[in-house]
Amino acid sequence: MFSDKRFHQYSLSNVPKDVLSGLIVGVIAIPLGMAFAIASGVKPEYGIYTTIVAGILISLFGGSKYQIGGPTGAFIPILFGIVMTYGYENLLIAGFLAGIMLLLMGIFKMGSLIKFIPRPVTIGFTTGIAITIFTGQIASFLGLTGIKKHEEFINNLNELFIRIETINLLSILTAVICLATIILTPKIAPKVPGPLIGLVVSTMIATMLYPGQVATIGSAYGQIPSSLPQLKIPDMSLEMIITLLKPAFIIAMLGGIESLLSAVVADGMTNSKHKSNRELIGQGIANMVTPLFGGIPATGAIARTATNIKNGAVSPLSGIIHGIVVLLVLMFFAPFASYIPLASMAPILMVVAWNMSERKVFAHILKTKSTDSLVLVVTFLLTVFVNLTTAVEVGLVMAAVLFTMRMSNLMSTRKALPNLEHKHAKVETQIVSDSHDCPQVSIYNVDGPLFFGAAQTFETSIMNTINYRPKILLLRMSRVPFMDTTGEANLASIVSHFSKNGIVIISGINEQPKNVLISTGLYDVIGQEHFFEHTGEAIQFALSELDRNKCFGCKHFAFKECKKLSTSASEVKESSNQKLSATY
Repeated sequence: MFSDKRFHQYSLSNVPKDVLSGLIVGVIAIPLGMAFAIASGVKPEYGIYTTIVAGILISLFGGSKYQIGGPTGAFIPILFGIVMTYGYENLLIAGFLAGIMLLLMGIFKMGSLIKFIPRPVTIGFTTGIAITIFTGQIASFLGLTGIKKHEEFINNLNELFIRIETINLLSILTAVICLATIILTPKIAPKVPGPLIGLVVSTMIATMLYPGQVATIGSAYGQIPSSLPQLKIPDMSLEMIITLLKPAFIIAMLGGIESLLSAVVADGMTNSKHKSNRELIGQGIANMVTPLFGGIPATGAIARTATNIKNGAVSPLSGIIHGIVVLLVLMFFAPFASYIPLASMAPILMVVAWNMSERKVFAHILKTKSTDSLVLVVTFLLTVFVNLTTAVEVGLVMAAVLFTMRMSNLMSTRKALPNLEHKHAKVETQIVSDSHDCPQVSIYNVDGPLFFGAAQTFETSIMNTINYRPKILLLRMSRVPFMDTTGEANLASIVSHFSKNGIVIISGINEQPKNVLISTGLYDVIGQEHFFEHTGEAIQFALSELDRNKCFGCKHFAFKECKKLSTSASEVKESSNQKLSATY
């Protein structure tokens, strides 16, 4: 383990720091693990098992020095939906498949691809998940009974109104005591974990003052076992695997995003650098092993990772210790968990939802009133009112389409001419007009990426603005940073059109577009001798290729080598078109 580069320059003097931070994070993780499990529709001990097994494995095999892994709030809507649709046993299979996917993503070095998911999409579904978690705890907060759980947000809200007459004032009192303790503890004792203190205080008050008057973990789920379950391989059939591939993929994608976001936060807090692909491998291993012990899917937990760092963690040893601490608590104190009121768990998750809501970032993006705002709102609404899968799919497609539209708008193709009034005869677009043009040489400034979203505009712009057939078509492409095969195909169409009776020359082409032309063979079709580094060289070549017998001159056009005739611009254009038509 200590050959791991994450333990570089690690010494025995660092061990106490890791032990302390691991102890604190482990204590914090206990109530959270149970709360996340209950909210996901499974027994609280499954959250504890996940915290232990996944927490240790993610620290052992992950790519961050400080990452704390375990069950998180982000998974709640997904896991709840899977449990409702397929059942707990099949949730284990989905988690196992997600682990395989994460492992493969790490092996094939796909960790860097996660960063290409647009921020409005991640903020949109994160805020939507927070709303779902928060509203999902209202029933426990109020002590409502007879609640039927649904996958749909509206149906769950409707259930609250239907059962509102079963409200329990003692449950509200318990929840308020826990919530107040969670909020006040950091202000009084910043190092003390508020959720744990809130859980202990509210449980003690409920147990001593009004025992049996509020629902508890014991009354709802029975006594929590004081050890890990025996390793068990899930019963998998090919048909069920195929059925669970989609939910497993969503678990893997969300787990990958959350874990790498957490690792990035840790990097920012410690000025360190995580290895994204190794992190995915660690997450994959953890999610493959955890279901064998009955645990639910896990990922990197941003809040617990930040707490780990703030309490002096130096290495992954703190994460391993955090898992061991939870295991020891399970072994020695599990029976006491049965007394915890469900009303005490509700404010813990409500605070988690509030903290993960990204409300400030959400408001910031919303204020821009841009396409990002639209993607944000749509992703958010779909997460809340439909499901996370649909939200992510639609959000990504919308972001891609809107980005393509924005990029296509950056593409411009404008006619240009040398301005002889400028000292260096600078090529400019604003001097071109119907009365100021050249019948034999057409120069175009091409600006922006030449890709599928703009390629048609590029071709159409050139074909529509040429009112005659020039001898030379000069494309200035120094401002084309990128070209795809669609852009190449449209350029090939232009080349094919003009090469029948004239010459296409290109100046200032960048390396990437040039490589595309070489790979497709269009570079050779145009001819190496027709590519120039500078526009001045290209213009000199164009002038050398002019047919003087067809040059009618233009007092408004300023190539020095052109004849200066007094013919008006309209006469020039009409005469040149007639002669060129007869010739071509």
